[in-house]
Amino acid sequence: QVQLVESGGGLVQAGGSLRLSCAASGSISSWNVMSWYRQAPGKQRQLVAEITSGSTTNYADSVKGRCTISRDNAKNTVYLQMNSLKPEDTAVYYCRLTQATGTYWGQGTQVTVSS
Repeated sequence: QVQLVESGGGLVQAGGSLRLSCAASGSISSWNVMSWYRQAPGKQRQLVAEITSGSTTNYADSVKGRCTISRDNAKNTVYLQMNSLKPEDTAVYYCRLTQATGTYWGQGTQVTVSS
């Protein structure tokens, strides 16, 4: 099994920054994709950014230029640096890990951006 624990969410003013972390534990494969998704109230969960174990990245258009995803393979940890935050970034942010054995989700961390 795989467990994912997110941290780093909180309340920040518009224009501010936050860094989210997600630590994976358990049976982690050498190849995997780690992703950040977010879900705002009343909306569907959407991809924010993803990174492969080879460090290939992909970003949603809404966060390009403002967010950077990175990972530390030795620690099985993925990070999301978010800058120039906007009120519309307010959501619960979820970490996801996909590997040959399946797809796993964290419990989520709340990010609230005040105007």
